[in-house]
Amino acid sequence: MQDIYVVGVGMTPFGKFRDKSIKDLTGDAVAAALTDAGLTVDRIDGAFFSNAVQGHMEGQHMIRGEIALREMGIQGIPVVNVENACASASTGFKLAVDFLKAGNGDCCLAVGAEKMYSDDRALMFSAFDSGWDVSNSEEVAQRLADLGAGVEEPEGSKSPKPYSVFMDVYAGFARLHMKTFGTTQEQFAAVSAKNHAHSVHNPLAQYREAMSVDQVLAAPPITYPLTLPMCAPISDGAAAAVLCTGEGIKRLGLDPARAIKVKAAILRSGTDRPPEDYKNHLTRLAALEAYEQAGIGPEDISVAEVHDATAVGEVIQIENLGFVEFGEGGPASLRGETKIGGRIPVNPSGGLESKGHPVGATGIGQVFELVTQLRGEAGARQVEGAKNAIAENGGGLHGVEEAAACVTILGR
Repeated sequence: MQDIYVVGVGMTPFGKFRDKSIKDLTGDAVAAALTDAGLTVDRIDGAFFSNAVQGHMEGQHMIRGEIALREMGIQGIPVVNVENACASASTGFKLAVDFLKAGNGDCCLAVGAEKMYSDDRALMFSAFDSGWDVSNSEEVAQRLADLGAGVEEPEGSKSPKPYSVFMDVYAGFARLHMKTFGTTQEQFAAVSAKNHAHSVHNPLAQYREAMSVDQVLAAPPITYPLTLPMCAPISDGAAAAVLCTGEGIKRLGLDPARAIKVKAAILRSGTDRPPEDYKNHLTRLAALEAYEQAGIGPEDISVAEVHDATAVGEVIQIENLGFVEFGEGGPASLRGETKIGGRIPVNPSGGLESKGHPVGATGIGQVFELVTQLRGEAGARQVEGAKNAIAENGGGLHGVEEAAACVTILGR
C-alpha cells in the first residue's frame, strides 16, 4: 500500500466575513493549496468537500461540494460531500487518504468551508441544536447537567445572552473533570490565556490579542466554569489540503522536500461508556490506534492541534492523547508545559478559542497549521525541530462523549 503525502495546503483567515460566500471562501482556500502544491485543477482525481451548517443557514443541501467547486474548474471527477459535525473536515481528509490508498488516483483534494456568522443570532446559534439526538434532547440536557452535580455554580456565572448549546455540553464535561480530578477554573483559564498568546503570531487567526489568566477569569461568563475567552467564537472560513501518493509526487514532478507524510488517519464514533471511564474515551482509543499505525508514541510528538471548542476540551484531549496522565491536564497547562517552548506545544495556531471555529473547515485548518510547523514555516510561532505532529478533531455528542472523532498523525 502506497504512502500518502500532503503536498499543498491553503487556508483563508477565520473570522466574520459578511461579503464572502461559501464559493468565495472555498475558492480562496483551494487556490492557495494548489499554488502551494504547484498544481492545477486538472491534476485533481477526486475531491472531498466538508461542510456542516450550510443547509441550516442557507438551505443548500445535497450537492454543496459540486456547487462550490465547479466554478473553479473542478468538475467531472468524483466529488463527495462530507458532513460529520465539527469533525467534518478531518473526516473528509481521512476519506481523501483512503481514496488514494485504494488506488483511485494520484492526487486528491480535501476542503472544508463554512459560512456561520449571521445577523440573525437565533438562526446562527440554532445551527448547533441538531448535533445531538434531537428525539430526546431534554433527556440529553439533563444527563449533562447531572455530570457536574455537586460542583457549585457561583451566582452570576451564567450568561443571560444566547450561546451555543454545546457550551453547556462542555460545561458538563468541565464540572465532571473538576469533581473527579480536582481541576480548577484557573487551570482552564491558563489554557485559554496560552492559546490567546499563541494567536498573536498567527496572521489568519480570528482573535490576535494576548490575555492573562486573570483577564480570562474576569471576562463575561458563558456557563460555569467557562468564560467568554475560554470558548470558540462563531466563524466563517475555509481550509484545503492537496494529497498525493508517493508515485504521484514523482509523476507530477512535485518537490518531495515539502511533502509531509500522513502517518495515520483514524476515525471513530462514540460508545455508551460510563462517564468516569476516561480510558475508553473514543479519542483515547483513536489515539492508541493512530500511534500503532504510525509506529510511534506520544513521546515522539513534537506539536499538537486539538479540538478546544472550549478550554476544557484541550485539558481532556491532552490526557486522551497520552501527553499527561488522566487528571493532570489542568496542572500541566497551568505549569506552561503546553505552550510554545514547553514540553509539548499544543495549539500553536491559537486553537479554536482564538484562531476560530468554522466547524466544517476546522479539521483541515489543523492540518494547515501542522504542515506549516513540520515544514518549519510558522515564523514566530514555530515549534523548533518539529518532526511528528498530531491533530485531534471531534464533533457532535452522543452519550457522554463526542459522536465522532478523528486523530491524524503527520510527519517528516
